[in-house]
Amino acid sequence: MKKKIAPDHAVDTQNGYEQAPQSTATLLKASVFAIVLALIVLVGAILPAEYGIDPTGIGKAAGLLPLANVSESTGAEVSASKEEGAGLKEGRIDITVPAGDGLEYKLYMAKGETMRYSWSSDEGELFFDFHGEPEGDTSGYFESYTVSTADKVSGSFTASFNGSHGWYWENQSYAPVLITLKTEGQYKTIGLK
Repeated sequence: MKKKIAPDHAVDTQNGYEQAPQSTATLLKASVFAIVLALIVLVGAILPAEYGIDPTGIGKAAGLLPLANVSESTGAEVSASKEEGAGLKEGRIDITVPAGDGLEYKLYMAKGETMRYSWSSDEGELFFDFHGEPEGDTSGYFESYTVSTADKVSGSFTASFNGSHGWYWENQSYAPVLITLKTEGQYKTIGLK
């Protein structure tokens, strides 16, 4: 004998049981819960890990902020870069310098090419060396332009030789430091070394 089923019930014919549909209130509660959970994950994990945006501080506490600045395990992510006119370039990059470590970021410039630059850190002062290495030199020679400790620096630069020019930052603290570097001028990006 077949059992009659009320029209507001569904039957799972594969497993042989009846299933009552969820009430509107239950579905609404589940939807609100899912949205709240998604927002928590977005603000607490995705924004800090992917974009370096941490409005709650959870990303920093969980160690997620350095992930936002990793590009192919190098510690940098190019945020914006655009070509302008004849060889003029404009760029912005966020670089995370790990705790107790140092990183170098380089640009290739030909003799006589110029650029303007500025960088700042989010966690205080860093030791830095702005320097250049002549193209083709294998002796290890480099020329320092500025060696100091600061939390932000800006200036302009004209290359006195063909080669790589850029910054070495050293983080002597116990936490990663985020550096934002902006450049504008005539150069080709080499990146982290």
